[in-house]
Amino acid sequence: MSNNDASEFDNPMARPRYVGVPTFFRAPWKEDLKDVDVGLIGVPFDGGVTNRPGSRHGPREVRNHSSLVRMKNQATGVAPFELCQVADIGDAWVPSPFELTQSHNAIQQAFDRVVAANIVPIAVGGDHSVTLPIFRALAKNGPIGMIHIDAHCDTGDDYMGSKFHHGAPFSRAVEEGLLDPKRTIQIGIRGTVNDLDLWKFSHDSGMRVIYMDEFYRLGIDKTLAEARRVVGDGPVYISFDIDSLDPAFAPGTGTPEVGGLTSLEAQLLIRGCAGMNLIGADMVEVAPSFCPSGNTALVGANVLFELLCVVAQARFPSR
Repeated sequence: MSNNDASEFDNPMARPRYVGVPTFFRAPWKEDLKDVDVGLIGVPFDGGVTNRPGSRHGPREVRNHSSLVRMKNQATGVAPFELCQVADIGDAWVPSPFELTQSHNAIQQAFDRVVAANIVPIAVGGDHSVTLPIFRALAKNGPIGMIHIDAHCDTGDDYMGSKFHHGAPFSRAVEEGLLDPKRTIQIGIRGTVNDLDLWKFSHDSGMRVIYMDEFYRLGIDKTLAEARRVVGDGPVYISFDIDSLDPAFAPGTGTPEVGGLTSLEAQLLIRGCAGMNLIGADMVEVAPSFCPSGNTALVGANVLFELLCVVAQARFPSR
Protein backbone atom coordinates (compact mmCIF):
# COMPACT_ATOMS: atom_id res chain seq x y z
CA MET A 1 0.00 0.00 0.00
CA SER A 2 1.37 3.43 -0.96
CA ASN A 3 1.57 6.38 1.41
CA ASN A 4 -1.19 8.08 -0.57
CA ASP A 5 -3.40 5.04 -0.11
CA ALA A 6 -2.70 5.00 3.63
CA SER A 7 -3.57 8.66 4.10
CA GLU A 8 -7.27 7.99 3.83
CA PHE A 9 -7.01 6.23 7.20
CA ASP A 10 -5.53 9.23 9.04
CA ASN A 11 -9.02 9.85 10.40
CA PRO A 12 -9.81 7.06 12.89
CA MET A 13 -13.48 7.28 11.87
CA ALA A 14 -12.54 6.24 8.33
CA ARG A 15 -10.53 3.16 9.32
CA PRO A 16 -11.92 -0.37 8.98
CA ARG A 17 -14.91 -0.63 11.23
CA TYR A 18 -13.64 -3.64 13.15
CA VAL A 19 -10.60 -1.84 14.59
CA GLY A 20 -10.17 0.54 17.52
CA VAL A 21 -11.84 0.99 20.89
CA PRO A 22 -15.62 1.38 20.50
CA THR A 23 -17.01 4.87 21.05
CA PHE A 24 -20.22 6.33 19.68
CA PHE A 25 -19.59 6.45 15.91
CA ARG A 26 -15.86 6.05 16.63
CA ALA A 27 -15.85 9.74 17.59
CA PRO A 28 -13.08 11.01 19.89
CA TRP A 29 -13.41 10.06 23.57
CA LYS A 30 -13.20 13.26 25.63
CA GLU A 31 -14.18 13.24 29.27
CA ASP A 32 -12.51 16.62 29.90
CA LEU A 33 -15.34 18.40 27.96
CA LYS A 34 -12.96 20.84 26.27
CA ASP A 35 -13.63 21.97 22.69
CA VAL A 36 -16.82 19.92 22.34
CA ASP A 37 -19.98 21.28 20.71
CA VAL A 38 -22.19 18.19 20.81
CA GLY A 39 -21.56 15.52 23.43
CA LEU A 40 -22.71 11.93 23.06
CA ILE A 41 -23.13 10.56 26.57
CA GLY A 42 -24.21 7.17 27.87
CA VAL A 43 -26.57 6.83 30.82
CA PRO A 44 -26.24 3.16 31.86
CA PHE A 45 -28.99 3.09 34.47
CA ASP A 46 -32.16 1.01 34.55
CA GLY A 47 -33.20 1.29 38.20
CA GLY A 48 -36.50 2.86 37.13
CA VAL A 49 -37.89 -0.06 35.13
CA THR A 50 -41.21 -1.57 36.15
CA ASN A 51 -40.74 -5.00 34.58
CA ARG A 52 -37.86 -6.19 32.34
CA PRO A 53 -34.44 -4.73 33.18
CA GLY A 54 -31.37 -4.63 30.98
CA SER A 55 -31.19 -1.17 29.42
CA ARG A 56 -28.19 -0.35 31.61
CA HIS A 57 -26.27 -2.29 28.96
CA GLY A 58 -27.74 -0.20 26.14
CA PRO A 59 -25.01 2.47 25.83
CA ARG A 60 -22.20 -0.08 25.53
CA GLU A 61 -24.00 -2.13 22.89
CA VAL A 62 -25.04 0.96 20.92
CA ARG A 63 -21.39 2.03 20.95
CA ASN A 64 -20.44 -1.35 19.49
CA HIS A 65 -23.01 -1.21 16.71
CA SER A 66 -22.45 2.47 15.92
CA SER A 67 -19.20 1.48 14.21
CA LEU A 68 -21.42 0.40 11.32
CA VAL A 69 -22.66 3.98 10.86
CA ARG A 70 -20.67 6.12 8.45
CA MET A 71 -19.92 9.84 8.71
CA LYS A 72 -22.45 11.45 6.36
CA ASN A 73 -26.21 11.23 6.01
CA GLN A 74 -26.91 10.18 2.43
CA ALA A 75 -30.60 11.08 2.68
CA THR A 76 -30.16 14.66 3.94
CA GLY A 77 -26.59 15.50 2.99
CA VAL A 78 -25.76 16.42 6.59
CA ALA A 79 -22.20 15.71 7.73
CA PRO A 80 -22.43 16.28 11.50
CA PHE A 81 -18.73 15.69 12.20
CA GLU A 82 -17.89 18.47 9.75
CA LEU A 83 -20.53 20.86 11.12
CA CYS A 84 -19.21 20.84 14.69
CA GLN A 85 -16.96 19.16 17.21
CA VAL A 86 -18.64 15.92 18.24
CA ALA A 87 -17.24 13.68 20.96
CA ASP A 88 -18.15 10.68 23.06
CA ILE A 89 -17.94 12.25 26.51
CA GLY A 90 -18.28 9.03 28.47
CA ASP A 91 -21.03 7.88 30.79
CA ALA A 92 -23.20 9.55 33.39
CA TRP A 93 -22.84 6.54 35.63
CA VAL A 94 -24.16 6.44 39.15
CA PRO A 95 -22.26 5.39 42.30
CA SER A 96 -25.45 4.36 44.16
CA PRO A 97 -27.48 2.40 41.59
CA PHE A 98 -29.74 0.77 44.18
CA GLU A 99 -31.22 4.09 45.35
CA LEU A 100 -33.34 5.74 42.71
CA THR A 101 -33.38 9.34 43.94
CA GLN A 102 -29.61 9.42 44.54
CA SER A 103 -29.08 7.90 41.11
CA HIS A 104 -31.13 10.61 39.45
CA ASN A 105 -29.22 13.25 41.39
CA ALA A 106 -25.92 11.82 40.14
CA ILE A 107 -27.18 11.84 36.54
CA GLN A 108 -28.29 15.45 36.90
CA GLN A 109 -24.87 16.44 38.25
CA ALA A 110 -23.20 14.85 35.23
CA PHE A 111 -25.45 16.81 32.88
CA ASP A 112 -24.98 19.99 34.91
CA ARG A 113 -21.28 19.76 33.94
CA VAL A 114 -22.19 19.24 30.29
CA VAL A 115 -24.56 22.21 30.22
CA ALA A 116 -22.03 24.41 32.07
CA ALA A 117 -19.49 23.57 29.36
CA ASN A 118 -21.96 24.83 26.71
CA ILE A 119 -22.23 21.36 25.19
CA VAL A 120 -25.47 20.16 23.61
CA PRO A 121 -26.09 16.67 25.03
CA ILE A 122 -27.38 13.64 23.18
CA ALA A 123 -27.93 10.86 25.70
CA VAL A 124 -28.18 7.11 25.30
CA GLY A 125 -30.04 5.27 28.04
CA GLY A 126 -30.74 3.52 30.16
CA ASP A 127 -34.42 3.52 31.00
CA HIS A 128 -36.69 6.48 30.33
CA SER A 129 -36.59 7.69 33.92
CA VAL A 130 -33.18 9.21 33.12
CA THR A 131 -34.78 11.97 31.04
CA LEU A 132 -36.10 13.64 34.19
CA PRO A 133 -32.65 14.43 35.68
CA ILE A 134 -31.48 15.51 32.22
CA PHE A 135 -34.37 17.99 32.13
CA ARG A 136 -33.39 19.24 35.58
CA ALA A 137 -30.02 20.22 34.11
CA LEU A 138 -31.34 21.64 30.84
CA ALA A 139 -34.45 23.53 31.97
CA LYS A 140 -33.13 25.71 34.79
CA ASN A 141 -34.14 28.88 32.94
CA GLY A 142 -37.70 27.79 32.29
CA PRO A 143 -39.76 24.94 30.87
CA ILE A 144 -38.84 23.46 27.51
CA GLY A 145 -40.87 21.81 24.78
CA MET A 146 -40.56 18.20 23.71
CA ILE A 147 -41.05 15.91 20.75
CA HIS A 148 -41.60 12.54 22.37
CA ILE A 149 -41.58 9.44 20.15
CA ASP A 150 -42.66 6.41 22.17
CA ALA A 151 -45.20 3.63 22.57
CA HIS A 152 -46.12 5.06 25.98
CA CYS A 153 -46.87 8.59 27.20
CA ASP A 154 -44.78 8.06 30.36
CA THR A 155 -47.01 10.43 32.29
CA GLY A 156 -48.10 8.00 34.98
CA ASP A 157 -48.11 8.49 38.72
CA ASP A 158 -47.04 6.32 41.65
CA TYR A 159 -46.14 2.73 40.85
CA MET A 160 -45.35 0.35 43.69
CA GLY A 161 -44.38 3.21 45.97
CA SER A 162 -42.32 5.36 43.60
CA LYS A 163 -43.14 8.43 41.54
CA PHE A 164 -39.86 8.31 39.64
CA HIS A 165 -40.06 5.16 37.48
CA HIS A 166 -39.67 5.02 33.71
CA GLY A 167 -43.42 5.32 33.20
CA ALA A 168 -43.67 8.77 34.80
CA PRO A 169 -40.75 11.10 33.92
CA PHE A 170 -42.87 13.59 32.04
CA SER A 171 -45.63 14.04 34.61
CA ARG A 172 -42.88 14.73 37.14
CA ALA A 173 -41.16 17.11 34.70
CA VAL A 174 -44.35 19.13 34.27
CA GLU A 175 -44.93 19.25 38.03
CA GLU A 176 -41.37 20.49 38.56
CA GLY A 177 -41.80 23.26 35.96
CA LEU A 178 -39.25 21.71 33.59
CA LEU A 179 -41.54 20.74 30.72
CA ASP A 180 -44.21 22.86 29.05
CA PRO A 181 -47.07 20.45 28.35
CA LYS A 182 -48.64 22.76 25.78
CA ARG A 183 -45.40 22.59 23.79
CA THR A 184 -45.19 18.80 24.02
CA ILE A 185 -46.24 16.29 21.38
CA GLN A 186 -46.23 12.53 21.94
CA ILE A 187 -46.15 10.34 18.84
CA GLY A 188 -46.76 6.61 18.37
CA ILE A 189 -48.67 5.83 21.59
CA ARG A 190 -50.29 2.40 21.58
CA GLY A 191 -50.67 -0.92 23.36
CA THR A 192 -52.98 -2.54 25.87
CA VAL A 193 -53.71 -0.92 29.23
CA ASN A 194 -55.34 -1.88 32.50
CA ASP A 195 -56.95 1.56 32.82
CA LEU A 196 -58.25 3.60 29.87
CA ASP A 197 -57.34 6.74 31.81
CA LEU A 198 -53.70 5.70 32.14
CA TRP A 199 -52.47 8.73 30.19
CA LYS A 200 -55.02 11.17 31.60
CA PHE A 201 -52.21 13.47 32.76
CA SER A 202 -51.07 14.01 29.17
CA HIS A 203 -54.54 15.03 28.01
CA ASP A 204 -55.47 17.09 31.05
CA SER A 205 -52.21 19.05 31.01
CA GLY A 206 -52.54 19.96 27.33
CA MET A 207 -50.05 17.65 25.64
CA ARG A 208 -50.80 16.72 22.05
CA VAL A 209 -51.03 12.94 21.94
CA ILE A 210 -50.93 11.22 18.55
CA TYR A 211 -51.87 7.61 19.09
CA MET A 212 -50.54 5.13 16.59
CA ASP A 213 -53.82 4.75 14.74
CA GLU A 214 -53.97 8.53 14.22
CA PHE A 215 -50.35 8.55 13.06
CA TYR A 216 -51.25 5.85 10.54
CA ARG A 217 -54.07 8.03 9.17
CA LEU A 218 -52.07 11.29 9.17
CA GLY A 219 -48.80 10.03 7.74
CA ILE A 220 -45.35 11.50 8.20
CA ASP A 221 -45.83 14.95 6.67
CA LYS A 222 -49.01 15.89 8.55
CA THR A 223 -47.61 14.52 11.80
CA LEU A 224 -44.51 16.66 11.41
CA ALA A 225 -46.62 19.72 10.56
CA GLU A 226 -48.54 19.15 13.78
CA ALA A 227 -45.28 18.76 15.71
CA ARG A 228 -44.00 22.09 14.39
CA ARG A 229 -47.27 23.77 15.30
CA VAL A 230 -47.12 22.43 18.84
CA VAL A 231 -43.48 23.10 19.73
CA GLY A 232 -43.17 26.44 17.93
CA ASP A 233 -39.89 28.35 17.94
CA GLY A 234 -38.90 27.84 21.57
CA PRO A 235 -36.29 25.43 22.90
CA VAL A 236 -37.25 21.82 22.31
CA TYR A 237 -35.87 18.41 23.23
CA ILE A 238 -36.36 15.13 21.34
CA SER A 239 -36.88 12.05 23.50
CA PHE A 240 -36.92 8.81 21.52
CA ASP A 241 -37.84 5.51 23.15
CA ILE A 242 -36.75 2.53 21.06
CA ASP A 243 -40.06 0.83 21.91
CA SER A 244 -41.75 3.34 19.62
CA LEU A 245 -40.62 0.91 16.92
CA ASP A 246 -42.52 -2.27 16.24
CA PRO A 247 -40.77 -5.21 17.93
CA ALA A 248 -40.26 -6.68 14.46
CA PHE A 249 -37.58 -3.99 14.11
CA ALA A 250 -36.50 -3.56 17.73
CA PRO A 251 -37.38 -6.47 20.01
CA GLY A 252 -34.64 -5.68 22.52
CA THR A 253 -36.50 -3.41 24.88
CA GLY A 254 -38.21 -3.69 28.23
CA THR A 255 -41.79 -2.93 27.19
CA PRO A 256 -42.34 -3.92 23.55
CA GLU A 257 -45.68 -3.10 21.94
CA VAL A 258 -46.78 -4.51 18.58
CA GLY A 259 -48.14 -2.28 15.82
CA GLY A 260 -45.40 0.35 16.01
CA LEU A 261 -43.26 2.48 13.76
CA THR A 262 -40.94 1.09 11.13
CA SER A 263 -37.27 1.99 11.20
CA LEU A 264 -37.75 4.22 8.17
CA GLU A 265 -40.71 6.06 9.73
CA ALA A 266 -38.55 6.76 12.78
CA GLN A 267 -35.76 8.13 10.59
CA LEU A 268 -38.18 10.33 8.64
CA LEU A 269 -39.76 11.71 11.81
CA ILE A 270 -36.37 12.75 13.19
CA ARG A 271 -35.19 14.18 9.88
CA GLY A 272 -38.35 16.27 9.82
CA CYS A 273 -37.26 18.00 13.02
CA ALA A 274 -34.47 19.81 11.16
CA GLY A 275 -34.62 23.55 11.71
CA MET A 276 -36.22 23.36 15.14
CA ASN A 277 -34.61 25.01 18.15
CA LEU A 278 -33.16 21.75 19.48
CA ILE A 279 -31.29 21.88 22.79
CA GLY A 280 -30.71 18.16 23.28
CA ALA A 281 -32.02 14.67 22.67
CA ASP A 282 -31.98 11.14 23.94
CA MET A 283 -32.49 7.59 22.71
CA VAL A 284 -33.45 5.21 25.50
CA GLU A 285 -34.58 1.72 26.51
CA VAL A 286 -32.31 -0.47 24.35
CA ALA A 287 -32.05 -3.70 26.37
CA PRO A 288 -29.59 -5.90 24.45
CA SER A 289 -30.28 -9.12 26.34
CA PHE A 290 -33.72 -9.35 24.71
CA CYS A 291 -32.25 -9.16 21.20
CA PRO A 292 -29.73 -11.92 20.47
CA SER A 293 -29.28 -10.72 16.88
CA GLY A 294 -28.10 -7.27 18.00
CA ASN A 295 -30.55 -5.60 15.63
CA THR A 296 -32.12 -3.37 18.28
CA ALA A 297 -28.78 -1.78 19.14
CA LEU A 298 -28.04 -1.35 15.42
CA VAL A 299 -31.37 0.41 14.89
CA GLY A 300 -30.70 2.47 18.02
CA ALA A 301 -27.31 3.54 16.67
CA ASN A 302 -28.88 4.69 13.43
CA VAL A 303 -31.62 6.58 15.30
CA LEU A 304 -28.86 8.18 17.34
CA PHE A 305 -27.11 9.28 14.15
CA GLU A 306 -30.31 10.93 12.88
CA LEU A 307 -30.61 12.76 16.20
CA LEU A 308 -26.99 13.86 15.91
CA CYS A 309 -27.61 15.25 12.44
CA VAL A 310 -30.56 17.46 13.40
CA VAL A 311 -28.95 18.58 16.67
CA ALA A 312 -25.70 19.49 14.89
CA GLN A 313 -27.70 21.51 12.37
CA ALA A 314 -29.45 23.32 15.21
CA ARG A 315 -26.12 24.01 16.95
CA PHE A 316 -24.65 25.65 13.83
CA PRO A 317 -27.58 26.54 11.55
CA SER A 318 -25.53 28.89 9.33
CA ARG A 319 -22.96 26.29 8.31
